[in-house]
Amino acid sequence: MSKVLIIGAGGVGGVVAHKAAMEKQHFSDVMLASRTLSKVEAIAAEVEQMHGRKIRTAQVDADNVPQLVKLLNEYKPQVVINVALPYQDLHIMDACLEAGVDYLDTANYEPPDVAKFEYKWQWAYQDRYQKAGRMALLGSGFDPGVTNVFCAYVQKHLLDEVHYVDIVDCNAGSHGKAFATNFNPEINIREITARGRFWENGEWKETDPLSVSRIFDYPGVGEKKSFLLYHEELESLAKNLKGLKRIRFWMTFGDAYLKHLEVLGNVGMTRIDEVEFDGMKIVPIKFLRALLPDPASLAKGYSGKTSIGCLCEGIKDGKPKRYFIYNICDHAETYKEVRAQAISYTTGVPAVTGAVMMVTKQWKGTGVFNMEQLDPDPFLADVAKRGLPWHVEER
Repeated sequence: MSKVLIIGAGGVGGVVAHKAAMEKQHFSDVMLASRTLSKVEAIAAEVEQMHGRKIRTAQVDADNVPQLVKLLNEYKPQVVINVALPYQDLHIMDACLEAGVDYLDTANYEPPDVAKFEYKWQWAYQDRYQKAGRMALLGSGFDPGVTNVFCAYVQKHLLDEVHYVDIVDCNAGSHGKAFATNFNPEINIREITARGRFWENGEWKETDPLSVSRIFDYPGVGEKKSFLLYHEELESLAKNLKGLKRIRFWMTFGDAYLKHLEVLGNVGMTRIDEVEFDGMKIVPIKFLRALLPDPASLAKGYSGKTSIGCLCEGIKDGKPKRYFIYNICDHAETYKEVRAQAISYTTGVPAVTGAVMMVTKQWKGTGVFNMEQLDPDPFLADVAKRGLPWHVEER
């Protein structure tokens, strides 16, 4: 039995708190911490009301390493689940090192002043975590996360060599808002407006934002137009999959979403640099974040499904083979279970599974790990039981 500390009280943090509280076999005690105490207290009350389990709450500034270390030393968790902002990853990793606690996150670090998804800052912790005898698990969400493990499963069981991977992500749900993002608006918009990037024949190639698209047939949803983006799991998978020739990431967007995004970009609202307004400095995208709906507020009344998976091509016993491994998740069903929409659910559930892998030592090691470096079988068995069943089709 282990203690777990969750940092972050957004939509994903709420799902992690619910699912961790439901995990009574491996988590003897659960604490949820955030900068805003009222948020964690509201989630804790909801968890108790729905699942009959009390969880602890705490106020902490995830940018304040001494404050984090103090909380860790007082609470003494076996693992920290970081679902705060990606800007805060390194501070939380530093605190975990100092306090001697294992670390898990769902999204890689990015600097606040540059929209750049790159693992180099966190991979640089390898020697320090190894020397300290601690484990850091990076990207234990869905994409990154489950998609990495899907690829590891294909490499272990289905293909001798994985030559081509297309990670495809479709949200075919409807929240009824004119314009809203399904996770933190600032992070979401930075990701989508960045240049596209994919790996092919040993090198990275770039495209203009949202300039490349194609139609994919998504199980449970149907054919949808999907756009090539850069996504962080490409970086680690390009490094760890054997025989890889190309890997890309695709995501669907509705016409209304793209039109709103285009207009906001044209008038400067998606800028991440400071501008002067009425004698003060503001960052337009941060101001926009304050105007848009809180992603957690979208859950009630959200309808439709997500369909996310990996289309993998390669060789098995000398013959070409093609497999699609995927999950379908229903917005209305996730709301019934944990009061969240499916985007938050598909990110939060794998974070809990990753933490269970660590505290039960089914995944163990010292240093910094990406998901595909570990055995996919126990993770996929657990995540399916926890609410994200997966399927394989030969195509």
